[in-house]
Amino acid sequence: MGRLFLISLEGNSYKCKHCRTHLALADHIISKSFHCSHGKAYLFDNVVNVTVGEKEDRMMMTGMHTVVDIFCVGCGSIVGWKYEAAHDKNQKYKEGKFILERFKIENPDGTLYALSQDSQIGSDADEP
Repeated sequence: MGRLFLISLEGNSYKCKHCRTHLALADHIISKSFHCSHGKAYLFDNVVNVTVGEKEDRMMMTGMHTVVDIFCVGCGSIVGWKYEAAHDKNQKYKEGKFILERFKIENPDGTLYALSQDSQIGSDADEP
């Protein structure tokens, strides 16, 4: 295994809840109105310290999308996904953007998000 290089973020950052590796800045949140199978999820313009899985087509609440799962480089935990392509022209704004699942990350203040009782299957946003 090679040497692991991590990017350390300055400012209010979301971290992997398992190993506390920095993932994204609070300033890079585009939307907090997304949902995943574990509850809430946030759409980010940029994330760091992740690797990507295989591309796959997934049916979401807002239609078919091509996505890749994203994994924390510190511990290998899945922390969300990246939108590679949106099949509906109204969803194109998501392309190249990242979802971090709230249940899998630590807040900038160090607290954790509680698992939602009303989690939904089918992951995606209610509105942009």
